[in-house]
Amino acid sequence: MRLLHTMIRVANLDESLDFYCNKLGMKLLRKHDFPGGEFTLAFVGYGGESDHTVVELTYNWGVTKYEIGTAFGHLAIAVDDIYKTCAELRERGVKVTREPGPMKHGTTPIAFIEDPTGYKIELIEQKRASA
Repeated sequence: MRLLHTMIRVANLDESLDFYCNKLGMKLLRKHDFPGGEFTLAFVGYGGESDHTVVELTYNWGVTKYEIGTAFGHLAIAVDDIYKTCAELRERGVKVTREPGPMKHGTTPIAFIEDPTGYKIELIEQKRASA
């Protein structure tokens, strides 16, 4: 078994694609409109679906707002330098909701950002292993 994707509903597909692709550096892997169901699916990720877990952005036509709810937590992305990454994202207009620093009751540097729909994304500093 393998985890394929996580699906989140987005209120504005263009803004969400800009956020995930242009600001976070993911690639748009595929996008398909379903006129009969009045929705669009767009899959984004850092690698192909055959060997990476990706994010499915579901846009229901005409829906402009979602209640995030209390059950969903966040997506998590590994970064090399949490401070540099947050500074660069902030310059690109990304909302940083928790400044970078050690996690509470721990030492791992983390930060939180928010996508255009309001989903939280945790950034976790994980230095790449030296070759």
